[in-house]
Amino acid sequence: MFSEKIQEARIGYTFDDFLLTPNGSYVEPKNVDTSVKINDDIILNIPILSAAMDTVTESELAIALAQEGGIGVIHRNKTLDQEVGEVKKVKSADDITIRDVKTITPDSSIKDVQKLMDDMSISGLPVMDGEEIIGIISRRDVNPIIKSGLDHLVKDIMTSDVVTIDENTSAEEALDIAYENKVERLPVLSNHKLVGIVTIRDILNHKNHANAARDKDGRLLVAAATGPFDLERAIALDKAGADIISIDCAHAHNMDVVKFIKTMKENINADLCVGNIATREAAEDIIAQGADGLKVGIGPGSMCTTRIVAGVGVPQLTAVSEVADVAKEHNIPIIADGGIRYSGDIAKAIGAGADLVMLGNALAGTYESPGEIVVMNGKKYKTYRGMGSMGAMTGGFGGGADRYFQEIKGPMKHTKLIPEGVEGAVPYKGFVSEVIFQMVGGLKASMGYCGAKDISTMKEVARFTRITQSGIKESHPHDLLITNESPNYPTLD
Repeated sequence: MFSEKIQEARIGYTFDDFLLTPNGSYVEPKNVDTSVKINDDIILNIPILSAAMDTVTESELAIALAQEGGIGVIHRNKTLDQEVGEVKKVKSADDITIRDVKTITPDSSIKDVQKLMDDMSISGLPVMDGEEIIGIISRRDVNPIIKSGLDHLVKDIMTSDVVTIDENTSAEEALDIAYENKVERLPVLSNHKLVGIVTIRDILNHKNHANAARDKDGRLLVAAATGPFDLERAIALDKAGADIISIDCAHAHNMDVVKFIKTMKENINADLCVGNIATREAAEDIIAQGADGLKVGIGPGSMCTTRIVAGVGVPQLTAVSEVADVAKEHNIPIIADGGIRYSGDIAKAIGAGADLVMLGNALAGTYESPGEIVVMNGKKYKTYRGMGSMGAMTGGFGGGADRYFQEIKGPMKHTKLIPEGVEGAVPYKGFVSEVIFQMVGGLKASMGYCGAKDISTMKEVARFTRITQSGIKESHPHDLLITNESPNYPTLD
């Protein structure tokens, strides 16, 4: 009977409906381990991904997040070549070995050296005689004779005693060799051939990000989004070095999508993450096709209108817990995507069974996110829009439209789309590192209260207390005027 549908409908819950219950604990926040092992080759030091949105994740933000220990998912509202290029930028960003090395010959003039250094914004060049490196020339060699000796040859002033390293030399070993020999750069050789160059500056920068998420070769981790049927893009992103390929669609339990997962998986080496879903049935069907990870969330995002336009969705904490019940049986990691406003929400998501969370709004207003900073009424903002918004669907290269199984047709293309998102602006938040520091700090505090030494323990020991609207009101600051905004408790006018 129709009335039974209403009478037997389950209750769905989200983050504000619960608080985590404090447990007896010997755990201090400073000692907790927030790392998550996805597989033997992918280990994140913080359980955070950035959303595959065109106002959130391109290479600059993906680099910054990976340096903090998380992973960025490059959005797909780009041409295939552009998205591949973004992946390559991340994979090469923190490599201490510069592979594309500009060289000079010993018979070149100092004028040639100066021009090449200025054009390429570099400060040193290996000197090559055929395939053999015979010297190094730097600005320090050139500067004393710029005014009087531009016609001198490289071989007259280059440093001939070249200190080189092998390709397998670690960053620490390279730094020791550079300091011991008082040199600023070290040519890298493989089978006696030049394959790159390492500078002290790059080594020190590498060491400054000790918590970075890296692959087995020491490169930053990166994920990239593809359409549910875009096999060509998935293969290209895999070849470019993406560690995770994320099938990006609004309803991954569409059975045509489910059937294609196996084809996608068979043609790539990277891990395959599939989303978005919100039910245990979806998890069972998708895991059966070989997915390596699941992304959970139908409509919880701050800019998403799916639950209003389509009337469809599952409150996020209920969705996460149901999918987690299935995923745990198969040892498949799940990502809570959407609805995260505060660091406490990350802790609640993990307590409900998530391994990781995906942030959109929280990272959209950072310095590294795409877009310019604008000033409105004396305050700084950055653009933020849902991939189901009209702008995302009609702009870029359609990554927003086919995500919602829609097509752009005809000259009046905007009139033939049904948006499931909005466009707006979010307050400027500063650097990614500052946002992550607060988010992870809050998570660590929660783990301390719950007595969880690591993420897996947090999933097991977390207990929940369901609260009322009065409890929600009591939880937030109340009965005062906030005069100094806290970095981990933003307020919007």
